[in-house]
Amino acid sequence: MAGQINAFEMAQKQFDGVAKMLNLDPQIAEVLRWPMREFSFRIPVRMDDGTIRVFQGYRVQHNDSRGPNKGGIRFHPNETFDTVRALATWMTWKCAVADIPLGGGKGGIIVDPSSLTTPEKERLCRGWVQNMWKNIGPRQDVPAPDVGTTPQMMGWMMDEYSKLVGQYTPGVFTGKPLGGGGSEGRTEATGYGVIYTVREAMKHLKMDPKKTVAAIEGFGNVAQYAAIGFIEMLGGKVACVSCWDRNDKTSYTYSHKDGIDPRFLLTITDQYGTIDQTKAKAAGYVIEDGEKWIEKECDVLIPAAIEGHVNGETVQKMSKRVKIVAEGANGPCTPEADEYFKKNGIFDIPDFLCNAGGVTTSYFESVQNDMNFYWTKNEVLEKLDTKMTSAFHAVLNMSQKENVYMRDAAYMVAIDRVVKAMQLRGQI
Repeated sequence: MAGQINAFEMAQKQFDGVAKMLNLDPQIAEVLRWPMREFSFRIPVRMDDGTIRVFQGYRVQHNDSRGPNKGGIRFHPNETFDTVRALATWMTWKCAVADIPLGGGKGGIIVDPSSLTTPEKERLCRGWVQNMWKNIGPRQDVPAPDVGTTPQMMGWMMDEYSKLVGQYTPGVFTGKPLGGGGSEGRTEATGYGVIYTVREAMKHLKMDPKKTVAAIEGFGNVAQYAAIGFIEMLGGKVACVSCWDRNDKTSYTYSHKDGIDPRFLLTITDQYGTIDQTKAKAAGYVIEDGEKWIEKECDVLIPAAIEGHVNGETVQKMSKRVKIVAEGANGPCTPEADEYFKKNGIFDIPDFLCNAGGVTTSYFESVQNDMNFYWTKNEVLEKLDTKMTSAFHAVLNMSQKENVYMRDAAYMVAIDRVVKAMQLRGQI
């Protein structure tokens, strides 16, 4: 279903709607609805068997008016240029709504990383940097991990960049390993950020967190820590998670009569988010079709996988009990899903607010790299909580002031900040 949706067209459609609400000058809107720079390149890699395989790589820099471009690098077999364009665009709005001094970028390679050996992955990472090093940097564009990439890969990429420029430059990539320029708290940041916004939404809606149940799509980094945070911070219960199984290329939903235990599931999950089914069954987990997660009885729905999975078709299967949708993934809900939420009074926390914890902590990592002084995990997470809470209330206040949907309010806050920065710099 996600393949039927052009993510960039969706991003532009969302922007166009809010630009009209804001009465944004059409000339300024035309500047903002398209990326400023795009890179497409081929990466030849010598494989372990001696053959050479050529991979397609991308980097899109959407807008750097507020600061260096910022955004992850995806290694995914279904990566497309338009997906990268959409994600770069959303990163601009995400950084602006979180009020951090960065712009939006995104990159990717069309590849299934699980099909590569560790040395092949390292050569591919270094090949991406060899194509992009003149157009990235701590003051230009700062990539980070995303779907299919890891802190170790960022370490290789940072090392390759440092070799090419002739000096140690940890701030060129974030999401690096601890001890290699990485920040405490970065692993948990995006998932915990989701939960900080859910907590504030529950306060607004006067819900008791301890009496709530969540259903989560995904079991990658974001979903893992969203599940942990929902249980350990809020005292709620998580009915299920769903995840892609790289062994048979199918997604499954994992549920348990007592609610899932994410810390246990983490012990039986590989680096690509695939859960060991045999061990899960032995622990009493029920394994169903991957789309069953959206049908579970719950109060909070957290789509934390990939774009477009909550759409006009799947949204009809949602439990009528759902009060909050917290978008842990980028672009998980289509405009058709938005219409359903509005009609049914469901409180949506839009993606570029909800999942801004990752980029916010990446920004903290860059600051620490610049200072060459590193904070404790508690310091990082306290700063993150403060930033996410402030961002949530800026959007909620705009929503109430203008009487608009939360996604539209988030766009209003973000677009206003970007346009002001462009005006102050004399760009428009």
